[in-house]
Amino acid sequence: MEALLAAELPEGEGWQFEPKWDGFRCLARRDGADITLTSKSGKPLARYFPDVVAMLGGVKEKKFLLDGELIIPVGDVLSFDALQLRLHPAESRVRKLAAEHPAELMLFDALELGDKELSAAPSARRREALEKLFAKNEVPGLHLSPMTRDRKTAVQWLERSGGALDGVIAKRADLEYRSGERAMVKVKQQRTADCVVGGFRYAEKKKEVGSLLLGLYDDEGKLNHVGFTSAIPAKERPALTKKLESLVQPPGFTGSAPGGPSRWNTERSMAWEPLKPVLVVEVRYDQVTSGRFRHGTGFVRWRPDKDPKQCTYDQLAPELRPSQLEELFGA
Repeated sequence: MEALLAAELPEGEGWQFEPKWDGFRCLARRDGADITLTSKSGKPLARYFPDVVAMLGGVKEKKFLLDGELIIPVGDVLSFDALQLRLHPAESRVRKLAAEHPAELMLFDALELGDKELSAAPSARRREALEKLFAKNEVPGLHLSPMTRDRKTAVQWLERSGGALDGVIAKRADLEYRSGERAMVKVKQQRTADCVVGGFRYAEKKKEVGSLLLGLYDDEGKLNHVGFTSAIPAKERPALTKKLESLVQPPGFTGSAPGGPSRWNTERSMAWEPLKPVLVVEVRYDQVTSGRFRHGTGFVRWRPDKDPKQCTYDQLAPELRPSQLEELFGA
C-alpha cells in the first residue's frame, strides 16, 4: 500500500493513525530458514541488512510476511544517512557497518502469518493479528509501531514530526491491503526557514537560473550549503538571472559547499555560481538529515527585510531522540 500526500489528517469515524517512520520501507518474509527483505520498489535488501535477517531468524514464528520500516539508531538519534551507507557493493563494508550500528525493524502491518493469508482482511483485523504476533515474538531490534484511532493524538504526533518521524499515516480500519495502490493518506509537517542564497545553478537547456543554492550560518559564522529550491516562478527567472549574475562573487559558501567529494556527483552537480551572501529567501521544507534539507524545498517568498546573518541553524526543528519518542507515544 502506498500513501497519497494530503494537507491534513482526515476526520470522522473509521480511521486508524500510525506514525510514518523516516527509514527504508521493507517487506520482511520468512518461510522457515529462508528470510528475504524487499524494498517497496521490489529490490532485494537482505544483503545490505544481514543484522535484520539474523534478528528475524531468532523469532519464534517460522512463517510470515510483514510490512515495516528499516531504521538505524546511531547514538541518540535515528540516522537516515546510516541507512544510505548500507547500500554498498562490498559485503565486508556492509558487515562492518552492521556491527557498528545494527539496523532495526519497525512493524506496522501483517500480510501473512503461518498459513493464514491476511492481505484481504481489513486493517483493524490485520493490526490485531500483528499485535498478537509481536507479543509472542519480541526480540531486540524488532518493534511494533504505535497506532491510535484518536485524531487528536495523531495530530500531536504530527506536530512533533520532522526528525525520526516523516509524518503520520491514516488508514481506513475496514480496508484490505492494496499492494501498489495509494490507499492511505500521508500528512507531513511542513516547516519554513529563512536561508541565504549562497549560489545558483543554471538550467540544463538555457542560460537562466535553474535552482537557488541555500545556506545557513553555523556557530562559527561559516555559511554551509543546506539544500536547494528550484520552485521559482517561470516569469521571474529572466530578471532573477540578471540579478544573480550581478552578485556572482566567490566563495559563496564559507563552510560546506555544493559539489564536495561524493560518488553521486555528476559534472552538472559540480557546476554552480557562487554569490555574495546578501539575498535571503524563505523556503518550505519537510525533512532535515545531518543539518541538510533531505528533499528540494518549496519557494515561499523573498525576505529583503531579513539580515543574512540571522539565517542560522536554530530555525530547524531538532530531531526527536528515542527517549522523546517513547514519551510521545506513551511507551
